[in-house]
Amino acid sequence: MHFTKVHGLGNDFVLVNCLEEKNLPDYAKLAKAVCDRNFGVGADGLVLILPAEMPGADIKMRIFNSDGSEPEMCGNAIRCFGKYVYEKGIVPKTTINVETLGGMRIPQLILENGMVTGVRVDMGEPQLERALIPMEGPEGRVINETIKVDGREFAVTCISMGNPHCITFVDKIAEQEVREWGPKLETHPLFPRKTNVEFVQVLSPTEVNMQVWERGAGPTLACGTGACGTAVAAALNNKTGRKVTVRLAGGDLLIEWADDNHVYMTGPATEVFEGEYFLK
Repeated sequence: MHFTKVHGLGNDFVLVNCLEEKNLPDYAKLAKAVCDRNFGVGADGLVLILPAEMPGADIKMRIFNSDGSEPEMCGNAIRCFGKYVYEKGIVPKTTINVETLGGMRIPQLILENGMVTGVRVDMGEPQLERALIPMEGPEGRVINETIKVDGREFAVTCISMGNPHCITFVDKIAEQEVREWGPKLETHPLFPRKTNVEFVQVLSPTEVNMQVWERGAGPTLACGTGACGTAVAAALNNKTGRKVTVRLAGGDLLIEWADDNHVYMTGPATEVFEGEYFLK
């Protein structure tokens, strides 16, 4: 199987063009094997390029986490995806309609001298109603709501960016807290499909630090949808404006919750190497 290793701010993926690599084995099983950092290529997820099925879509993206689960969307992956399908001539457009399980997403390629130097993605509208996250409980939005896990209380704001996010604001981010409490919040009974968990420190009205515990992948260096959810949550809690730089372990993303209610994410996408993976 031919593959390309890519990353968005260190959130790394094995990207496979299934327009050429057909009849692959079970995707979930393949993801677990190929993403293994000791016995496989090593990655946070497996990203597949597939023919579009949705009306108006140019191409389709599926992603499988390193544990074999399939999330609805991934912000860092879609930047890498958009860059790849443009540069390989699969979709020769600088604005690409990408079908995902979370709905249509639209990366816009930023070019300098014909080279892709960044990608701005229309990530769609944030879903704020509890049932759409999804999250158990009464109707309405989940803004600065207290939930309990293992005797500790967390004030959380919950949002869907095509996939679920639980954001909690802290005075200072501690990595050991992310690793301890992230998986407990991910699997909290309130979240029927589990959730991504973001720990956020506000630095100024235009800047925040964020660390993430990703559903199905654990701690990663960056999470694009998480950065989008964080920007929306910060604005809803009056901690920042609607345009913020989200600082992640792997680098920065610029997030804007625009007047049209869409969230726009701008950041880099990097191709690292190509190779052949021997299917078993």
